[in-house]
Amino acid sequence: MERRSKPTRNIGIIERLAKDTPLKSFLSAISRRRSPESSTFADDYFCIPELSPTANSVVSRCARILGLSAAQIQKDFETNLPDYSMQKSLYARQFLQYCCHKVLHVLTNRHDYLSDRDFRSLTYDMMLAWEDHCTENHLSTNEKTLSNSSKVEDMSDASLFYEDITALAVQVDTKKTVGLRAFSKIASCCPLIADSIAINNTFDMLTSSSSGLLHFFIYDKYLKTLDKVLKSAKDYMGSRFALRLNLSDEEIILTVEGNTALNPVLKHEGMSAWPGRFTITTHALYFEPFRIGKNNAGLVKYDLSCDLKQVVKRELTGPLGARLFDRAVMYSSTSLKEPVYFEFTELRGHSRRDYCLEMICEILQAHIFIRQFNLEEEIERGEALSKATLSIFRYIAIREALRIIPSNLKTTLPFNLANRLPRGEVILEALYDYYFKACPSPFYLHTLGKLGFTSERNIDGCFCYFGLPKSLEKALEESFGDSEKSKAASATLDLVRTEGFKTNLIMMKELLFPVIKSGKVIYSLINWDDPWKSTVFLVFVLDLIRRGWFYYIIPISFIFFAALLMWCKLRSNGELLDALTIQAPSSKNPVEQIFIIQDCISRMDEIVKEVNITLLKLRALVFVGVPKATDMVVLALVVVAVLLILVPIKHLVLVTVVETLTREMPLRKNTTGKVRRRFKDWWARIPVVPVQITRSNRDKKNR
Repeated sequence: MERRSKPTRNIGIIERLAKDTPLKSFLSAISRRRSPESSTFADDYFCIPELSPTANSVVSRCARILGLSAAQIQKDFETNLPDYSMQKSLYARQFLQYCCHKVLHVLTNRHDYLSDRDFRSLTYDMMLAWEDHCTENHLSTNEKTLSNSSKVEDMSDASLFYEDITALAVQVDTKKTVGLRAFSKIASCCPLIADSIAINNTFDMLTSSSSGLLHFFIYDKYLKTLDKVLKSAKDYMGSRFALRLNLSDEEIILTVEGNTALNPVLKHEGMSAWPGRFTITTHALYFEPFRIGKNNAGLVKYDLSCDLKQVVKRELTGPLGARLFDRAVMYSSTSLKEPVYFEFTELRGHSRRDYCLEMICEILQAHIFIRQFNLEEEIERGEALSKATLSIFRYIAIREALRIIPSNLKTTLPFNLANRLPRGEVILEALYDYYFKACPSPFYLHTLGKLGFTSERNIDGCFCYFGLPKSLEKALEESFGDSEKSKAASATLDLVRTEGFKTNLIMMKELLFPVIKSGKVIYSLINWDDPWKSTVFLVFVLDLIRRGWFYYIIPISFIFFAALLMWCKLRSNGELLDALTIQAPSSKNPVEQIFIIQDCISRMDEIVKEVNITLLKLRALVFVGVPKATDMVVLALVVVAVLLILVPIKHLVLVTVVETLTREMPLRKNTTGKVRRRFKDWWARIPVVPVQITRSNRDKKNR
């Protein structure tokens, strides 16, 4: 009796805690979700035998929302999509997906569906039903549930008080989770919840703390946060601040940074910096300095919609032009004489800057997409910008709901992602062909219109598509597959990165050993270190030229390397080579390393000086600074031109090869030395063009 009374007391504690705390709604949601298959079909007693009890429960709820019976929906499915209905192996899942899509098409026409808890619960149950769609899957799921029941009983005495509420959600309901495929099939139908291109990354972010399994608590928290983000954005659009910006009709405020003097955004121009408010919209960037007054006299606009060759990237800033803090964004365009820098002040790190930079890049890529595919109609441009706008709102919601640091945040912005992924241009082409080329209905623009961000004129209504087109789905699969291969290849780079200039130099010499060895052999033959070998080499080359075989040297070289690669491939049998062993150089103390660096810099400086002297002498020759020398150069150029016209190329190649290979032979060595000395003397007599170094007014002011 004592063992039975202990759980009773625990249940009483939970009930008392749930009366006056938010835990009540959380536990009630879990209790309703623990057994959706146990619900009775009082309103719709018709059950489809191919579906599991969970799927039949969702279908009955969909039927009640649509005002139809399950039999009528099944008949419509078989009539409208006969190809899917004829595939028995896919019938249950495709029919369930058809019901979900029709209901979501109805529910998402409301402007406040994210704030409706029943909507969030229904969409999550749709994902559960999609994974447990048919009777066979349901039986296997029941077996797994029985095997996990002991684990749930073991946790009955565990404490309910955790530092992380996510851990509580996992403990209360361990078996009700959603995978990636279910999330992608259902969530992609709601443009507010996820985007078809970035849906994998969205799921990864939502399940970053739960090992790739999506719990209802996280899903519900994400949607509620997204609803708050949308309401906050609407408040900005209706405030006096939006009127002060003088926005265009279709321009939407995405985020505002630096609202207060405690966390301003600093605008750097030259040596000066001004604190102010930084605003990102769908068409431009706005910076408004503080203490300017109520008018917009100090407001500066940086257009993102026009083709101004804009460049946006991370940059270092600091006081008086010092490059100390990595928390700024550099913006440059052809409309600006000099780049401007926006520093997002933060006590530590650069997360604030990184979030804003992602948003700016997404808007830029959206406008590039518009220009690339010549979206000239207003609805087409609005559709592309609406897609980017919704993705940015989701991006902000994930940031606020999960508090993921930017270094661990995969981009959920579709245009940014397509720009970074391999085969990204194929993804954008498939996106254009499906959403914009025919443009049956502005899917994303309609969504923003229902939310009150844009006007709904010229919009006939939103269409509901049944899954992704095969072209876009194939492009996404291939791109993500190549991306995983690229990540695996990039991971191997960390294994070969070594510190120290000398160590890397020794590694380079070891890797280029065959090339260096071949170069030394050819140099020895040209330098006539061994006269017999050089003579044989000269005769062999001349015979190749005489027979006209020198035309085939490059093709034969390619064939030789191809055969060498095939031989190495067959020899290795798909196994990686053994690790390359190199002898590490003697270690240097910090002072010796400083001297080595200083010596390298001095040598580089000397090389740059010699190059500049050569260029200045050539400038003197070109602009007739030395008339006699210029005459000699003109005469030499004319002679070469006449030879190229009159003499066959075969003979010119023969003469050039003979002259090159016989320079250092004993018979010509003295003559070659005299020619070189004459050329050096002639080159030394050419004066350089004088150089006058001036400083700009800005440099004088800074100094």
